[in-house]
Amino acid sequence: MKKKVLAAMMVAVMTMAMVTGCGNASHATTAETTKTETVEAETESAGTTYKVGIVQYVDDASLNQIEAAIEKELDAKAAELGVTFNYADYTFNGQADSTTINQIAAELVADQVDVIIPIATPTAMIMQAATEENQIPVVFSAVSDPVSTGLVASMEAPGANVTGTSDALDTEAVMNLILAANPDTKTVGLLYDKGQDSSTTAIAAAKSYLEGKGISCVEKTGTTNDEISLAADALVAAGVDAVFTPTDNTVMTAELAIYEKFAQANIPHYGGADSFALNGAFCGYGVNYVELGTATADMAVEVLTEGKVPAELAVRTLDNGIATINTETAAAMNLDYSMFKDMCEDVLETVTAKEFE
Repeated sequence: MKKKVLAAMMVAVMTMAMVTGCGNASHATTAETTKTETVEAETESAGTTYKVGIVQYVDDASLNQIEAAIEKELDAKAAELGVTFNYADYTFNGQADSTTINQIAAELVADQVDVIIPIATPTAMIMQAATEENQIPVVFSAVSDPVSTGLVASMEAPGANVTGTSDALDTEAVMNLILAANPDTKTVGLLYDKGQDSSTTAIAAAKSYLEGKGISCVEKTGTTNDEISLAADALVAAGVDAVFTPTDNTVMTAELAIYEKFAQANIPHYGGADSFALNGAFCGYGVNYVELGTATADMAVEVLTEGKVPAELAVRTLDNGIATINTETAAAMNLDYSMFKDMCEDVLETVTAKEFE
């Protein structure tokens, strides 16, 4: 299952100049002390090679974006700090199979990697369990609700060996887009994998919102591509006005097989990530996954080279307000999304493909 990735690591030698401060050392400020400790840690790490495990849950456009961004940022930081981040030998894809991901976890522990970067909630939870005894630092990416899943004690103070970045979805904002595009919406379909922890909070929020607006909902779930396809058929048969899916990896991997069902029925599909739109859905809403991957890599570097402790390193979130529109799907359904520009941080356009360029 190991992915063969070519890594171009630039290893430089950094010479750190000693800086002599003025005045009594006892009067140094906390900020000055922290800065000194960081410089000392970076000096000690220069020339070091770190083994970085990267474990992706499954192939989909958003998660692939994150992995590529992580690797790019690790390369950049390696050149900047004069160290080597060896991720090429420890990068895996679990293909959404828990048995495989557990095997990967065991191998990374046996290899004594210095940090593990799991991408997506199911992967992060397995890596958490695998490192409870050995306390290998875990810096996750794209975990929608790290508190309710038990990965961290709180967003501000994770409390153990696990921290990372969250792609928590603003569900109310997506619901507002649905009603802005069609104020006469009477029924919204909720399509998700009930086994995906990342969907739980968002689906509950969607139900609460719709109930408050007097709008009914139809829930359909599935755990495989075939089941998701059948669930999509059921939503079409139910005559829903729109379909909402949170940051659900199972539906994401099936999107290319179902988007035409919705388009032909004139039912816009709103997903909790830009990759939904890339794979045919009318609208994907959420964070910038390149920025999320970059932030994840930066946190891992802080743990490795600056001695930061995951238990005290707050989970990071990004601004959540980018709508990505599939212009082909919008045209096929004659959908107007011009009002979105006043409701979102940014509105991007894409066409149907498998991967972002």
